[in-house]
Amino acid sequence: MLCVVYKSPNKEGAYLYLERRDDFRQVPTALLDTFGKPQLITVLNLAKREHLAQIDIHKLQAALKTQGFYLQLPPPPENLLAQHKASLQNDKG
Repeated sequence: MLCVVYKSPNKEGAYLYLERRDDFRQVPTALLDTFGKPQLITVLNLAKREHLAQIDIHKLQAALKTQGFYLQLPPPPENLLAQHKASLQNDKG
């Protein structure tokens, strides 16, 4: 299974995976509006891979088959203030 990867010019760390190059028919218009003009990154052969860096490859393949696309968003930023407060509470206890 081949997969085409695009990055978002609007949201750093957001990637859109499609089965076919430039085939955005199944991607909701609102998502594309937010994503911005997709910028082609690479084409991957998923059959030759056991895993990807930040995506469960089985979830990716399932999403491509069922909805025709997969959207990867960056993880939420760490809340360093909350972590600091929690460590202060742990030091007191």
